[in-house]
Amino acid sequence: MFTLHELQCFNAVVLHGGFQAAAERLHRSHPSVFAAVAKLERQLGLALLDRSGYRVQPTEAGRAFHRKVRFLLHEAEELHTYAEQLAMGEEAELRVVLGDLCPLPPVLELLSRFFAQHPQTRLHLQFEAVTGPWERLLEDEADLIVHRVPKSDVRMEWIDLGRVALVPVVAPGFLPFPPDTEITPQRMQTFTQCVVRDSARDPFEPGHFLVEGAPQSSVPDHLMKKELVLHGMAWGHLPRFLVESELRDGRLLSIAGRHFPGVVEDLSAARRRDRPHGPVADQLWEFLASNAPVLRPALGRVVRAKRG
Repeated sequence: MFTLHELQCFNAVVLHGGFQAAAERLHRSHPSVFAAVAKLERQLGLALLDRSGYRVQPTEAGRAFHRKVRFLLHEAEELHTYAEQLAMGEEAELRVVLGDLCPLPPVLELLSRFFAQHPQTRLHLQFEAVTGPWERLLEDEADLIVHRVPKSDVRMEWIDLGRVALVPVVAPGFLPFPPDTEITPQRMQTFTQCVVRDSARDPFEPGHFLVEGAPQSSVPDHLMKKELVLHGMAWGHLPRFLVESELRDGRLLSIAGRHFPGVVEDLSAARRRDRPHGPVADQLWEFLASNAPVLRPALGRVVRAKRG
């Protein structure tokens, strides 16, 4: 029977294009990788690699076999991780990322209650914006995120915690015309629009609600964005939970209408579906599910501007 080591060597040669590159990746010697792949071919009775050219290439049989090998190696990696977690017992740390759409008071209240019951596990909390939370999760730099979730991504599973409305707002006097429901993107082209910077190293998607040709001011989060809008330095879309009192007392005005309808996003807790989770991570997941939703339904409704 072939060994996991032989499969790892074959996989590395295919992925990295040669024995030397595979050896460097695996921290093995060139002869040991060459011997492992040759032994695998003898045991299978198959020529998995074409060595006739300048670069080693998988044969047709090698490509078909490699598809199965990658699946098996992925399963073996998951099994190894799961065994480590079982041996470790309760996790020493859980990494949670809060996204820029996360309302801090109710979510932190939940996390505080949970971790008070698990003092042996340290909460490592981070903040990321736009698609940054997805990147941290998919690159195994977070155990859980609280943010909007790309629900078509089969690598993630989620628990809906509520809905967050994003409302286009301006400060009184920012516009030289009445802030009504008929404002068009063309009329807003000359006014500075404030946007939140994507904290992802490799952003997943383009910006939303951007007015083409308008000057922009970028900020790291919605709290800073709110301050710029309140001070009449820009306009922009803000989570309703963040500006509810300002909309009520008139310090901010909604311009939501036909051309700027606003948007409602699902706020979710998400984790990797294709990774094993430790006992405390599983308990946190069940705790969040049993306490959902955490937002009042009214905050998931876009505020409409009054006709001026």
